[in-house]
Amino acid sequence: MNLKEVQEWEKRFYEKRGWKDLPPYIRVGFLMEEIGEVSRAVRAYEIGRDHPGESAETKAEIKQNLSEEIGDVLSNLAILADLYQLSLDDVVNAHREKLYDRYKE
Repeated sequence: MNLKEVQEWEKRFYEKRGWKDLPPYIRVGFLMEEIGEVSRAVRAYEIGRDHPGESAETKAEIKQNLSEEIGDVLSNLAILADLYQLSLDDVVNAHREKLYDRYKE
């Protein structure tokens, strides 16, 4: 699946559930929540968690969770970009150009 297909799929999925048209400041809040979950998953993968309310997970389970949480971040970014009529392809290209200009590669 390419970035355009990802963005369109996310848009349709969110529209079906009535989530797509939440204001951008709400979407950013969700994005920050998901980034926190990525941070927690990275911590669990790298140094583990020792929490009495949680059961121990295998590295494979932790890695699967990390993958899902990164997907949640990507999903929120796709919807946020769509709210501003930005395609993920254009976002990636603008980012790449910025880095090329900054680092002269």
